Amino acid sequence: MIKNDSGIKSATGLTGSGSRDWVVQRISAVVLAVYSIVLLGFFLTHGNVDFYEWSNFMTSLPMRLFSLVAIIALAGHAWVGMWTVFTDYITTSQMGSSAAGLRLVLQSLMIIAILVFLFWGIMIFWGNGFGVVAV
Repeated sequence: MIKNDSGIKSATGLTGSGSRDWVVQRISAVVLAVYSIVLLGFFLTHGNVDFYEWSNFMTSLPMRLFSLVAIIALAGHAWVGMWTVFTDYITTSQMGSSAAGLRLVLQSLMIIAILVFLFWGIMIFWGNGFGVVAV
């Protein structure tokens, strides 16, 4: 691998290419923005929302699918963003020889956290527990 001027090897972010990572970041941002607008629109058009109305909206097939896409987009967006932050700011020129080890630990923790949140989000929308109402 070729080293750049910061001392970081040209290892992959998410897709193996900076250009593709940039595209993933932008597409995921658009998906998350549209998802936020849909949720905001629901609240603006439904006044006083109770749990049943919210549950019916969120458990409908279109919203489950859109939520799945949004969760996946959030995972990709978070990984590309955090990988960029770690490789830009945790460098040997700023942190010395311990930068590579620290970056590896932080990236490993980030991968674990993103996977936990990804699977947790999928379980919320596609598991059995979301539509259950305690009376």
